[in-house]
Amino acid sequence: MSPVPSGRALTGTAWAVLLLGLWLWGEDAADRPGRPSAPAAGDIAAVGRPPGAPPPPAHPPLAPAEPLRVEVPSLGVLAPVVPRGLDADGAIDPPPYAMPHTVGWYGSGTRPGSSGAALLVGHVDTESRPAVFYGLSAARPGAAVRVTRSDGSVAEFTIDDVRVLSRDRFDARAAYGPRVPGRAELRLITCGGTFDRASGTYTANVVVSAYLTGVRD
Repeated sequence: MSPVPSGRALTGTAWAVLLLGLWLWGEDAADRPGRPSAPAAGDIAAVGRPPGAPPPPAHPPLAPAEPLRVEVPSLGVLAPVVPRGLDADGAIDPPPYAMPHTVGWYGSGTRPGSSGAALLVGHVDTESRPAVFYGLSAARPGAAVRVTRSDGSVAEFTIDDVRVLSRDRFDARAAYGPRVPGRAELRLITCGGTFDRASGTYTANVVVSAYLTGVRD
């Protein structure tokens, strides 16, 4: 995929609109209205689970703890997680380009495993080289995501859908808000679509949604 020359993989208006919906990702997200099960914009990038295979039940939310590491075995992802904030433009600031295989967590939002939707962001590539979330669009419903947390537990999530959301039809609340009130959810986010050299950004975002289905101590 094309490189991103600007020094951040998650740039432009698609990230700026996060300011409109940051209330969804606070610790009190469980008390907010739930979002629709499908976003208002974008295309489903992966087929659903096979007919007749019910999704696993959701596990009750866990006590808050910060994420230390994220693993997606089906994609070969095993990466450290660092807290990130917002940059001067109001966008989530991903890890520096010098850390292409590190994942950023929006530290002012939900902690993975707690009630609400926790946000993990990562680069798709850096200077024409694959980065941590290069293969994220190949994720499939039913696959596992494991987050090692600061309390020593491993929160186990199950992917329920993968979407490619065009930036010109982007709905931040539908993409990143919790799908089911009170459920512990996770979003893995990177750039997608094609690289627009004129604007120096990608044309879409890949958003993988998962929910908590287990925990290991």
